[in-house]
Amino acid sequence: MNLCILIPVITGIISALLGYLLGKLLTNDNTADIELWKTRYVALESELAKCRSQVMAMEENQLSGVAFDAALARSVFGKAIKENDLKVVEGIGPKIEELFNKFEITTWEHLATTTVERCHEILDSEGERFRVHDPETWPEQARLAYQGKWEKLHEWQQQLKGGKL
Repeated sequence: MNLCILIPVITGIISALLGYLLGKLLTNDNTADIELWKTRYVALESELAKCRSQVMAMEENQLSGVAFDAALARSVFGKAIKENDLKVVEGIGPKIEELFNKFEITTWEHLATTTVERCHEILDSEGERFRVHDPETWPEQARLAYQGKWEKLHEWQQQLKGGKL
């Protein structure tokens, strides 16, 4: 066999093996790192979504009231309306207003920021007497009153019966 041919073939085989081995040693198996980053990415995405929903909820809960305009309220409802009179809310009468006042809900703003669940708790605190009332719309009605949206409140109340849809 001719050494002139054998030496380049052996050199080529050795070079190929060394190149393969160096390539294996120098490049890491990144699948574990990729999976770790994917997991972190998913966790951060869910945290971002949670933060966005909290921000939206806070923005919805922030109320911006307007100065009470008794003349506008009177023109819409056809009767005198006193500022922060909870009885403006369809479904709330004098006794329920008195009950809510005991729990320091004395203004439209207070009622607008009170949850429906809390309204149920307050009604339940007096026993069976007030359990028949449904406060599902009360915070929203109070929000409309607090914001001075009298036309919208009156229009909505025309669809309600005792504060219920």
